[in-house]
Amino acid sequence: MGEAFDPVAFLDEAVPIQSHEDVSEMRTFLVDTLADHGVEAHVDDAGNTIATRGSGDPHVVLNTHIDTVPPHVPYERDDEAGVIRGRGSCDAKGPLAALLAGFLAADVDSEGDGPGRGRVTLAISPDEETLSTGAAAMKFDDPDCFIVGEPTDLDVCTAAKGRFQGTITLTGENAHAAEPESGINAISAVRAVIDAIATFDDRPDAPPVHPQLGGATLTPTMVDGGTATNQVPAETSIVVDRRSVPPETADGFHAALLEHLREYVPPEVGVEFALTERDTPFLEAWDTDEESAVVQALTAAADAETRHFTAATEASYFARLAPTVVFGPGVLADEGGAVAHSPQEYVRIAEVEQAAEAVTEAIATLLS
Repeated sequence: MGEAFDPVAFLDEAVPIQSHEDVSEMRTFLVDTLADHGVEAHVDDAGNTIATRGSGDPHVVLNTHIDTVPPHVPYERDDEAGVIRGRGSCDAKGPLAALLAGFLAADVDSEGDGPGRGRVTLAISPDEETLSTGAAAMKFDDPDCFIVGEPTDLDVCTAAKGRFQGTITLTGENAHAAEPESGINAISAVRAVIDAIATFDDRPDAPPVHPQLGGATLTPTMVDGGTATNQVPAETSIVVDRRSVPPETADGFHAALLEHLREYVPPEVGVEFALTERDTPFLEAWDTDEESAVVQALTAAADAETRHFTAATEASYFARLAPTVVFGPGVLADEGGAVAHSPQEYVRIAEVEQAAEAVTEAIATLLS
């Protein structure tokens, strides 16, 4: 395997690489790093970087992403404070460094009959911060578990809410505002829609409050309607944001909300609801049994607490295939405010090293 992999040295080189508009340079750096350690990776048609070591079962999959949000924040290493600053330092190049350490250290046996029996796949996506087309296209051969790298402050996250978005459209009939009774005012029905939104999760068949995630939420976020100040509006639209909990799916939410709206909106007003069109599936809510092997192995290795993850991630796509956890160095926010996606993004060097050790130990346990 050549020289031992140093996750902090990797991060020192990775953070200066701009990957908020184009991930090509960062992806090349990742492929070259793997090659330097004796591993051949390939880039698939969706832009994912895929590498596998070992064969047979169990099959542990490690995932994170190489894209970052704009704008780029320059790299800075502050050894006195013990941090690396810059865009991607915690979201998610720091977690990537930890996953790489575990991947390259895994004691896999190509014959599948020794203490390192099994295989580890590294699956790195190119567009998690936008549409997740890479992750949506990933295919896996009998995965047993997934470890998804994100900034969790070294906690092991076993659940996350989903996020759906859609538009409610109300239709009426135009008329002169001087004779409002001669038309059907679509905007007047907004009051009924707001009432329906407020009571949506009081339904008998609403998803139950989740022990980690709490209750689902439904929030109106945009309203648009009318074309003239002296005209009864024939159409108005309301955009809603849904943060879901298991077991609700996007299709189930769509059908339930439309049925609920029709109970509230006056019969003379037309009502439709459409989920926002996407090139990839919505990131749905997910959870993993805390007794599963991957949770037990990683919490023991990291001496960590379990909790839910507060942001949407590509873990949603993988949790439907096998037990999944989210884990990594860094925080989304600290006592001073936002960290990830902010101008002061940073990761603690000690956390990167601790995360690398934890992932390495957890993989060893899962493969033993």
